[in-house]
Amino acid sequence: MSRSVSSLPRRSFLKLLGAGGLMLSMPTLASDMPLLYSQGDALMSDGVLQITPSGEIVFLMPRAEMGQGTNTGLTMLIAEELDTPPEMITVLHAGVGEEYKNPLFGMQMTGGSTSIMAHFEPLRKTAATAREMILQAASEQLNMDPGSLSIRDGKLWFAEKSYGLGDFVTRASQLQPPENVVLKANGNLRFIGKKQKRIDALAKVTGKARFGIDVGSPSGDTVINASDQNIPNLKRAALLRCPVIGGTVKSVNADAVKNLEGVQQVVPIFNGVAVVAEHYWQAKKALAELQVEWDLPELAKHSSADIRKTFEAALSEEGQTAFEQGDSKAAIASANKKHSADYHVPYLAHATMEPMNCTVWLQDDVADIWVPTQGPDASQSVASEYCDVPRDNIRVHSTFLGGGFGRRVNQDYVAEAVAIAHASGLPIQLVWSREDDMRNDFYRPAASARMSAAINDAGKIDAWDVTRVGPNITGYTIDEMAGMFLPEFLPGGFVDWISKRGHGVFENWTVDHSSIEGLWEEYSIANKTVRQVTVDPGLRLGFWRSVGHSFSGFFKEGFFDELAIVAEEDPLAYRLSHCDDMPRLAAVLKKAAEMSNWQDREKLAVKGRFLGIAGVFSFNSYVAQVAEVSVEAGQIKVHKVYCAADCGRVINPDGVAAQLEGGIIFGLSAALSGSITLKDGAVEQGNFHDYPVVRMPEAPEIDLHIMPSTQAPTGAGEPGVPPIAPAVANAVFAATGQRLRELPLRLA
Repeated sequence: MSRSVSSLPRRSFLKLLGAGGLMLSMPTLASDMPLLYSQGDALMSDGVLQITPSGEIVFLMPRAEMGQGTNTGLTMLIAEELDTPPEMITVLHAGVGEEYKNPLFGMQMTGGSTSIMAHFEPLRKTAATAREMILQAASEQLNMDPGSLSIRDGKLWFAEKSYGLGDFVTRASQLQPPENVVLKANGNLRFIGKKQKRIDALAKVTGKARFGIDVGSPSGDTVINASDQNIPNLKRAALLRCPVIGGTVKSVNADAVKNLEGVQQVVPIFNGVAVVAEHYWQAKKALAELQVEWDLPELAKHSSADIRKTFEAALSEEGQTAFEQGDSKAAIASANKKHSADYHVPYLAHATMEPMNCTVWLQDDVADIWVPTQGPDASQSVASEYCDVPRDNIRVHSTFLGGGFGRRVNQDYVAEAVAIAHASGLPIQLVWSREDDMRNDFYRPAASARMSAAINDAGKIDAWDVTRVGPNITGYTIDEMAGMFLPEFLPGGFVDWISKRGHGVFENWTVDHSSIEGLWEEYSIANKTVRQVTVDPGLRLGFWRSVGHSFSGFFKEGFFDELAIVAEEDPLAYRLSHCDDMPRLAAVLKKAAEMSNWQDREKLAVKGRFLGIAGVFSFNSYVAQVAEVSVEAGQIKVHKVYCAADCGRVINPDGVAAQLEGGIIFGLSAALSGSITLKDGAVEQGNFHDYPVVRMPEAPEIDLHIMPSTQAPTGAGEPGVPPIAPAVANAVFAATGQRLRELPLRLA
């Protein structure tokens, strides 16, 4: 097993450029390709907001919509400053452009629960600028005081008389944008903070919403979303990959496949053998007839049992220091009361509802790609690496995503689809089966942690010492994304060499924050040390919903509960006594306890119900949860979850509630049943029968409270995940006296 530490800053800051049509801050295209987006006579370039001559307000959505409500939340920001209901605004998915970059990442990535956080002010300023320019143009054309004019409900108003916004676009486009604009005062907000129905809900429930897997039709021709084009002669492809991720084709015999009905071509690519056919099922069935011999990677030498033993042995190693305050070792050594425990979590898959898919049409020096992706610019870059088309000549058509959770940050399915299209010379749609998806993920890492602490004579925690063992996430991201950041003229071999440095170049330099985040930030403790020991069997990793917090929250909040018992204190009161530096965390803990009637939990226990509490600070948000649990015949049943969350200012309360509730269910699936295991390097799970998720009859009732706040918006999509596993584990301890330190939770 390799041992390396890697690090890459997860966030870089970039000033967001706005655009309107009337275009605001509109740059030129990098090439003279036809524009992707057209609204009548008004063409949209790389801007995010356009008001057309017909008066239509067009918002080009800079973030991916994967069910988290981005379309609605971000459109509400535009709507607020134009005083126009969100449903009156036309929303299109953006392709690739500088203006669509996430200001917190410096790239066009949707993730990290940053969509509202990153765009809260920039999008409002973009819309406010458009508003002021229209008002100025109207005042000149109508010879009226601009103060007597207003924009409301998609029109310009003077007293009770209305005009179409398009009447003033030509003049407004000639004006110099104002350097400063005044955003609407909090007391005048019409949409922000108010419940808003999903603007894309009707399209989704009626089947009109276009997901990546919807591109194409049985006849092979389709009208493409946001384009007048068809894809003639579109074929379907399925790919046989090595059972062990990273393996390559040694030899292939396709004699039994080539004459099967519908089969067009058999195409070996960099990581497997594809069958291209008229229909998907023809291609899928043909894979079973291929005879392929594989060159296996180093990962084939490992199975889950030996990986676990290696992790456990490494817990005694010193590792690299990730955080240090005071001297935890000395404090523990001299303490009269101390406690230590080892925790473990398995690898996890993303298991999105829509499997990976990508449609590719290569035409000479131009390429079109239809893809459900969390990073269109990454899709464009990776596509360029696998065909002979320059990046600027690759048009990425973003679609709705049937779930992301971090999985669609990675671009392996794009690389495969482009490689198949390039080798076959045909326009193709690659669709993964559920088994493909489960066994070829970029997984949440397995990890172990040794948690140690000292309690002083006053009963407070005096020292906190953690050793985390496991692989690092970010090295795999560097490996995949290196080509995106390097110039196109560099030789492919050099790019590949550079990409592999992500696993080793930072060795002994720094620690991958994504892999150890959440292990020290919350509680007020004088002496803290967190170390990382990197042990990597070679199973590729990716960002999984809530990233490092997904396991750090379990380690930290489970162990903190143990310390409360050692100190003979109430778990809630003990947490609150260590929240000196985090009043907002204390507030959500108190609220969740109040909602669950925590103080009277002994009365609930008489009925066979028990409570466990946990609080986690992640993605700049504070979330506390209390789980109400029963245990019968060794089976854990979660009846109810009480959740209090402080996500700063809330744009759409319904959207935040949906994300927190979804995060709880997502995290509960992992807590109760989620586990990816390896045998000889191959993932054993293949579908939801052996990688189960919480079903409707199993889902607990959720009582949610969103704390009112005037603070800047923070994350909502991921912070609901980390507290649920420890809250359930702590409730199980209350019920049985058995401390569960491993996920998924199983009673002995």
